[in-house]
Amino acid sequence: MPLFPPVRAHPHLYEINTWPWLESLSRRAGQHLTLDRVPDAEWSRLRDVGIDLVYLMGVWRRSALGRQIARGEPSLFAAYDAAAPGWQARDVAGSAFCVSAYEPDERMGGWAGLDAARAALHARGMRLIVDFIPNHVGFDHPWVAEHPDWFVNGDEDAFRQAPAAFRPMELRNGDVRFIACGRDPFFPPWTDVAQLNHFNLEMRSALVDELRGVAEHADGARCDMAMLVLSGTFERTWTGRHVDPRPATEFWSDAFAAVPDRLFVAEAYWDLEWRLQQLGFDFTYDKRLYDRLLHGSPDDVRAHLRADAEYQCRSARFIENHDEPRSTVAFGARAGVAAIVMSTLPGLRFFYDGQFEGRRVRAPVQLGVLPDEPIDPRVSGYYRRLLAIVDAPPFHSGEWRLCDITGGETATDLAAWSWRDGAAWRLVVVNLGTATAEGSVDVSAAPLTRDDVAFDDLLSGARYDWARADLARGLYVRLEPGAAHVLSLPSS
Repeated sequence: MPLFPPVRAHPHLYEINTWPWLESLSRRAGQHLTLDRVPDAEWSRLRDVGIDLVYLMGVWRRSALGRQIARGEPSLFAAYDAAAPGWQARDVAGSAFCVSAYEPDERMGGWAGLDAARAALHARGMRLIVDFIPNHVGFDHPWVAEHPDWFVNGDEDAFRQAPAAFRPMELRNGDVRFIACGRDPFFPPWTDVAQLNHFNLEMRSALVDELRGVAEHADGARCDMAMLVLSGTFERTWTGRHVDPRPATEFWSDAFAAVPDRLFVAEAYWDLEWRLQQLGFDFTYDKRLYDRLLHGSPDDVRAHLRADAEYQCRSARFIENHDEPRSTVAFGARAGVAAIVMSTLPGLRFFYDGQFEGRRVRAPVQLGVLPDEPIDPRVSGYYRRLLAIVDAPPFHSGEWRLCDITGGETATDLAAWSWRDGAAWRLVVVNLGTATAEGSVDVSAAPLTRDDVAFDDLLSGARYDWARADLARGLYVRLEPGAAHVLSLPSS
């Protein structure tokens, strides 16, 4: 079934950590709210700021065993303390990525609650995105007892050598299987989840069926750790363990062939983003841009933006999500310019609940509550202006172009790009350095039709007047560190 409503190019996605979000709404309303009882104003608020896709993270039934593990794992207590001082065991809902079934958790209001949320979004021209977790399930998922061969297995010796990497599971016939805990190859195992065997064709077929079921109730999925189930990655991670021979096809190729007309976003790292795009993902995480904005140089950012145009358009840009610190904390005084970069580049613009209000607390995915935080009026005002700017057609239907900059040594701290949609033209210039920077931006692609040219700064409201002849050498800009221009040519 084709997607409705249609999505525009370079869409805006808004992630909600659904469990604590519903708890906060319920606390304010003085009554228990499920997804079918969310106030209309909450959905309308997202539509009004230009959101196209709403990603409800954590809607599926959470593992009861995983919840017990999360409540008793001392290594998580510090994160709980930081996010929700005074938390109690009942506040720990269990990991949103440790699921026992692809059915909406009771906290969400069941299928009726999820379907009502989707209908409310569709009525406002938005789409619903949910999780799909291809690498693992909770240890109390029915598959563990019914189909132990669908998981990576070890033996008694492997368990004794690395007991944290396996969980002994007694089957109905009394046999004990040592089921591997889920993992990626660079970190210790996730002890609350069971590792699916992606070289088992029966398991693959069953997992594709689960995705079909998800697609009946959602318009797309954010696919957790999507690169882990690539055959090459899976093979390297589980060499020496009991897995089946490598299949002839990739799981994602099979999945997308079976579930067409849905939008898929890959959480992806390790330079495997392009490979996942080739397999059919609409968008892949751009963690490299995040890291370069946070830790790299302006040269690093510009180099990243010279990548293939199709890759750029299928990258998901973000400066915070449920895995990263809040941008106001991570970027500090540079959070504003980082927001301008991520929301004016081609691709998916990925925002997180609380980002527009300047929240500073990051909730672990196991926690079901959040403290109330005051809105930062400076941050909320900034995003109000920025979102109105980037909601305009040029940033969606226009052609994007990275601009050359010339000048002295500080010019290398600047980055600039333009969007052109017919006569409509926008120029974004940012100072990514730590000192005042100046340079001349190539604006030869601008639709200049008059000898006297005026540029309006949509951020500040300032106007800059130029003679067209002088712009042949470039548009001179001077910006303080962390400052930016979003310039427009007034219509004639």
